[in-house]
Amino acid sequence: MEFYSSQITNLVEQLSKLPGIGAKSAQRLAFHIINMPKEQVVTLTAAITDAKARVRYCKECCTYTDNELCPICASPKRNHKYIMVVETPGNLAAYEKTGKYEGVYHVLHGAISPMAGTGPDDIRLRELMARLNGDVDEVIVATNKNLEGDTTATYISKLVKPLGIKVSRIASGVPAGGDLEYIDEVTLYRALEGRTDM
Repeated sequence: MEFYSSQITNLVEQLSKLPGIGAKSAQRLAFHIINMPKEQVVTLTAAITDAKARVRYCKECCTYTDNELCPICASPKRNHKYIMVVETPGNLAAYEKTGKYEGVYHVLHGAISPMAGTGPDDIRLRELMARLNGDVDEVIVATNKNLEGDTTATYISKLVKPLGIKVSRIASGVPAGGDLEYIDEVTLYRALEGRTDM
């Protein structure tokens, strides 16, 4: 038996498809949206539509941007000789919040996971390797501290080391199985500072 009209039910169903949004949260969000002033709903809808239409991958680091280069890659103040490799744009944002890293990033958009059917060709490794033809001193592997992240880190190390570029891995302090996006800035900074050669 349906409790709401088809439009409310459809809105709840669509919102519940978002990651981290269960049925109750979707229902709460749907009611909030319905109670918002019409102008705010139009602004929210336009923001979603515009982001979907305009956001693309940065030509350098593969994070999301609405320009050819993201603000980090475009900044002359960043040290382009240091590339930190992360799994997601959320991981990049987590490290940026520390305010301590002055290099640039490379976003893989995933990790190697044979169990999930994700191989090296399914993440942005080819783009990373193309960047290493330039003047790069170190690749800092900051993948998550779990089986997939460790597998990806080892694979990257095997690709990069023969090029004569230093490869390091963020230190522990980041718990095994931990997702970088949810770890506090101090722990992330300590992991970066205590990185080890691979």
